[in-house]
Parts: sequence; structure tokens; C-alpha cells
Amino acid sequence: MDNLAHHLFTLLMLTLLQAVLGFDNLLYISIESKRVQPDKQSFVRKWGIGLAILLRIVLLFIVVGAIEKFQAPFFSLAYEGIVEAAFNVHSFIVLMGGAFVIYTAIKEISHMLAVDEIEHDDQKKNSVGKAMFWIVVMNLVFSFDSILSAIALAGRKDEVTGAPIIDTAAMVVMSLAIVFSGLMMILMADRVAEFLKRNRLFEVLGLFILFIVGIMLVSEGGHLAHLSFFGHPVEAMEKSTFYFVIAVLVVVDLAQGRFQKKLLAQKQREIATKH
Repeated sequence: MDNLAHHLFTLLMLTLLQAVLGFDNLLYISIESKRVQPDKQSFVRKWGIGLAILLRIVLLFIVVGAIEKFQAPFFSLAYEGIVEAAFNVHSFIVLMGGAFVIYTAIKEISHMLAVDEIEHDDQKKNSVGKAMFWIVVMNLVFSFDSILSAIALAGRKDEVTGAPIIDTAAMVVMSLAIVFSGLMMILMADRVAEFLKRNRLFEVLGLFILFIVGIMLVSEGGHLAHLSFFGHPVEAMEKSTFYFVIAVLVVVDLAQGRFQKKLLAQKQREIATKH
């Protein structure tokens, strides 16, 4: 009975962990799905997440079966005093994923500033297949760290080597957590996308949050690879720093929105007075 309670508690914790870490993923999904035809956007979001759930479970089994290989360096840079690094699969995926997220955020922000008519944006539409491909790929990138965290939380350590030991029950718990959190994402995806569509000002906030997420991933990937430039190592952004920056961005955006409304109201009163 105690064992069952332990597994249920672990399932709850892992589901919450996956859900919290999936917020930035929802932002990316909303932005990526916006590039397809309007009548296909909901389909892309739901099926993209659905496929990602299946691939997350596959990735879970792969990581559990080859966790040591994921942590073993496969590529090194050794230019002493200039740049040094030792990349493993984990650090490479996180680093490249972060770079792509930064590129996506900058591209979307630049496009938003470049267009003259926001409501009649003629940005080239993507195919359904291409949008779903990138949603699945980035979902796996975002889930990589959460899977490693799940392994650490659900498994037990070998007393001699310290390596995680994952039994069948732990695999079932982690797989269920992935499915439950994925279903939550499917339920929330349309709501997040619709909210950003109705509140276009928050779309800018979302893009900058995505940009900060990319920086966090790049810093984490660089730290995992022991990357250093001119003798200065890359340090991972602390989660507390990340959440503080996000909180500041949200507060600034809300204050800016209210102040802008006051300015518009004042301008309308001045116009009315003149007439």
C-alpha cells in the first residue's frame, strides 16, 4: 500500500512538473501553428502534440536504455585560452534547441515590426506537415530536461555507482505522466492560441518570453558542455533568475498596457475638446 501511495505521489509530481515545463512549449506551438491556414491551425496543434506524446515515450525508453551514452562526450573543442568544450548528446540537443528558439523569436519579432498591416499579414504560410514537424521536434527539445528530471525523481540510485535504477513501475509512472501532461497541453493549446489572437499585445510578451527561454536553453547547453570563451565558462541561467525575468516582463507589459490606455483616453478627450 505504501508503495502504491509512493507511485501515485510520484505520478502527481511528474505530471505537474511536465505541465509547468510545458508552458514555454505552448507558446512555441501557438506561434508555429499560426503559420498554417486558419482552418488547419487547431488540427496542427492537437496532432502535433499527440505525435510528440508518443515520441516522448519513445525518447524516455531510449534515454533510460542509454543514459550513460547521452552523458558521454562525443565532440570536443580544445583551443586553449580561446574556446573549449566537450559536447555530449544532452548538451548538444539543448544548445541547438535553444539557438533555434532564439532564432524563431527574433524572426517573429522582426516580422511583426516590418509588416505595415498587422491584421492583413501576408506572411508565407507553412504546410501542415512542416508545422507539425517543427512542433514535434521542439516538443522533444523542451521535454529532454523534464525526462531526465523524471528519471531522477521516479528512479532510485544504485548504492555503489550512483546510477539511476528504473524498474517497470517507474517506467509506467513516467509514461503516464507524459500522457497526462500531453493531454493537458492538448486541452490548453487552442485556448492559449485564441488568447494570443484576441490580445495581440500579449503576443509581443510571448515572443520575448520565448526569447528568454532560448537564452536559458543555450546557457544550460553551454554549461553542460563545459563551454568556455577566453577562459570564462558559460554558466547556466538559474531557474529563479528565469522566473524573476519573466515576472518583470509581465509586470512591465501590464503597466505599459494600462499607461497606453490612459494616453489614448487623454488624446481622445483632447480631440473631443477641439471639436
